[in-house]
Amino acid sequence: MSETPTNTLQYRVDGRDDAPVLVLGPSLGTTWHMWDRQIPELTRTWRVVRFDLPGHGGAPAQPAGSVAELGDRLLATLDELGIQRFCYAGCSLGGAVGLDLALRAPQRVASLALVATSPRFGSADEFRQRGVLVRTNGLEPMARTAPEQWFTPAFAGAQPAIVDWAVQMVRTTDPGCYIAACEALAVFDVREALDRIGVPALVLVGADDRITGPAEARTLVAGIADARLAVVPGASHLAPVEQPAAVTDLLTGHFAPLAQDTHGALTPPGMPPVSAPVVPVAEIEPASPDEDEEPRPDPYESGLKLRREVLGDAHVDEALADPFGADFQNLVTRFAWGEVWSRDGLDRRTRSAVTLAALIAGGHHEALADHTRAALRNGLTPAELREILLQTAVYCGLPAAESALRVVRRVIEEDTTPPA
Repeated sequence: MSETPTNTLQYRVDGRDDAPVLVLGPSLGTTWHMWDRQIPELTRTWRVVRFDLPGHGGAPAQPAGSVAELGDRLLATLDELGIQRFCYAGCSLGGAVGLDLALRAPQRVASLALVATSPRFGSADEFRQRGVLVRTNGLEPMARTAPEQWFTPAFAGAQPAIVDWAVQMVRTTDPGCYIAACEALAVFDVREALDRIGVPALVLVGADDRITGPAEARTLVAGIADARLAVVPGASHLAPVEQPAAVTDLLTGHFAPLAQDTHGALTPPGMPPVSAPVVPVAEIEPASPDEDEEPRPDPYESGLKLRREVLGDAHVDEALADPFGADFQNLVTRFAWGEVWSRDGLDRRTRSAVTLAALIAGGHHEALADHTRAALRNGLTPAELREILLQTAVYCGLPAAESALRVVRRVIEEDTTPPA
């Protein structure tokens, strides 16, 4: 293990220093130990580098806001180790990192294994709602449901020690880093870019995976030119834990032809780590007074994207489905979201607080419910929403705040109560 600067990740290395390199990426809520049962066999051939996600496994709580940022931190970590080219296997969020690296740093990745991975993980609404639950209730709801999400019932019943280990991994994760990872997955979508992945890929999925199952795996195989599918019977989401021998055999078979290709993966002594090519910077001359100004970009698409992020796809889809209100929805998307909500002057939490106060003052209870959900997604807690209600009671009047309280309380109960 190593001290971890903010631009790198906590890591562990096993195997010979002169062996080709295989990097293993973990799933959300797990640590590098999810790969423990593969290590004895893999280190016969490979120098195995495992890493922890931020705030997982005791790693520093330095949240990463996107899958690409996790990929950048991993590349910086490998640069420090002097590693140029490597094979990569990742599970779920770890697999998303592998897809990102294969697209943005194809010169570094020799081959991929994508375990329980999808080019698009569910819907943005699902992951933002998970963030609301964690922000309100902590990680206990996620820890409690982890066994049924990760393992088949037969395995969970037969292996109580492993189930307890899984629960403890989630409980000891930093909530802020977990929420940031949920936000990263909410916006991750490489479906349209899969045909640009030019390395061999093994797509491995548990037959009983209910999170990223065989359907998602087949989407990857259909999109990546050189990809093959492996479905592991008797396994759910954490197939490397549940069926270690089968997963290890599949990984060794897939990566074996690449061992020679990556055998020179270590940078020779004295040579600086590989980094992105240096692009010459051209100085931009001031525009002449008679030059035409750049046309102002249409704010509709950026406004629609932001509107979906804040209010959720289901709400926006319902609003846009009404042909009678199409012109009105166009106006709202361009002006409210593309022009005002997208400005840098206030963060989303502050904009939510201001919006709630205005809606309470105006008695707009239907919109208040929608924006209470948005406020929870934007990071406001139920305690902070209570403070907003008290503030509006003073400045908007007790009747307005009392009516608003019933709406806000109902939404909080609906959106922050963990599933039974």
